[in-house]
Amino acid sequence: MAAAHAGAAVAVRPAAVSARGWGWRHSGRSAPAIRGLDLEICPGERVLLLGASGAGKSTLLHALAGVLGDEGDDADESGSLLIDGVAPREQRGRSGLMQQDPETQVVLSRLGDDVAFGAENLAVPREEIWSRVHEALDDVGLRPAGGGGAGQLALDHPTSALSGGQKQRLALAGILAMRPGLILLDEPTANLDPAGVLEVRDAVGRCLDKTGATLVVVEHRVSVWKDLVDRIVVLQPGSAAAPAVLLDGPPDQVLADARSVLIAAGVWVPGYVPATRARSTAGSGALLLAAEELAVSRERPRRRGFKSVPPLPVQEGISAQVREGQALTVAGPNGAGKSTFALTLAGLLAPVGGKISATVELSRGAGIDPFRWKADQLISRIGTVFQEPEHQFVTGRVLDELMFGPRHLGHGEERVDELLQRLRLTHLVDANPFTLSGGEKRRLSVATVLAAHPNVLVLDEPTFGQDANTWAELASFLSELLDAGTAVVSVTHDQEFSAVLGGTELRLDPAFGSGAPLEAGAA
Repeated sequence: MAAAHAGAAVAVRPAAVSARGWGWRHSGRSAPAIRGLDLEICPGERVLLLGASGAGKSTLLHALAGVLGDEGDDADESGSLLIDGVAPREQRGRSGLMQQDPETQVVLSRLGDDVAFGAENLAVPREEIWSRVHEALDDVGLRPAGGGGAGQLALDHPTSALSGGQKQRLALAGILAMRPGLILLDEPTANLDPAGVLEVRDAVGRCLDKTGATLVVVEHRVSVWKDLVDRIVVLQPGSAAAPAVLLDGPPDQVLADARSVLIAAGVWVPGYVPATRARSTAGSGALLLAAEELAVSRERPRRRGFKSVPPLPVQEGISAQVREGQALTVAGPNGAGKSTFALTLAGLLAPVGGKISATVELSRGAGIDPFRWKADQLISRIGTVFQEPEHQFVTGRVLDELMFGPRHLGHGEERVDELLQRLRLTHLVDANPFTLSGGEKRRLSVATVLAAHPNVLVLDEPTFGQDANTWAELASFLSELLDAGTAVVSVTHDQEFSAVLGGTELRLDPAFGSGAPLEAGAA
């Protein structure tokens, strides 16, 4: 039976989920993403779905949202998956899905309109829609301007100007405004700062208390959601000889009785940090890149008559150095301009003010300004892993994706096999990159950049979507690259990851001002 939650005022009809022998194989894949799933979720239950990267968690959520089935004739479904006894595809809108990549869920150009979009499509009365919009934005910390206080956003604020973490909150607000009977959250706090993680979790809790909706949330780190859910379900990668559900029970019982099993499965259980390779060197390498009094923005200059008006910078006064064999962590709250700074440092955005300078050791005759380098000059010197992995996929096959850079540059492909093995992608060489799990997409995006042998690696949220085992492998691999002389710049909220790589920290705050590098861990 579903657990009773004090103070719940049921404003929606909570959904029931039933899976019997259900499985799904993506188009172009030889093995199912998930198979033989038997699972019952009662109306109003709150379920935390765990499992190793690639266990089929995201596939299940997409199926429950009714968005699987458009991959072509080659995709294959087995068994049954029902919401309230009906196939999910036949009642889209009964559930609300927040995907791993919030960028794919931004529909409209203005903040308020985007939150209202789902409710409008469900024919909610206009006067109720905007009441829901204000409430949802307030719940997720994107409070509409007009109530006083700093950092508030107007309803007409452009969605294109939001950070990745802010877009994640925007996607959640749109779901909350729909008031669905089944809320599906896929890594909802992965790109948020620590304060934002708690804010979003609490927002979900408030919504559940108000509506009584059923919840299925996928998250690698248990501690964030443990006290909000009734039940933990652990999935394991599909096998004809083993059931899809590895563990199922109340959170405290599962965590107490099966801690070693969960750790082996790659689950981030409270108090556990996987062992990683230790750095063998920590010297100060040659300077490769320098930022001096840098101002950054994603907007382009505007024309006003015959004059060009520069955009308002999201951050300015930044000075930092990137050195051979050294790590630089870019930290700070969502909206502080971390990703914009990283893209500017990597030569993909033009500085609004100040300058980026490449030294002779890095430029190798290409010039001092990375923004002016040709594409082949840039990718062989500075490799960038975007916050959204899909933005850098250019082929329809994992192996081709890895071969693309080396072939374009005329390099050997000797590193491809190593990358496939180290980042646990060998079994996916023939898969379409867009059908991978979020964690697999992230590892592939890292591998495609590393295949070009860059001197500087710029990573935006590199550990997003990783279970504990793949996290440890990725962190250890980057540690080896650092010892071999590669410079690694990471935009991350992951403090354990930053501790493994060491180096220096550049902290950016939302207000304009200098972001002087600090020793890692020294606030």
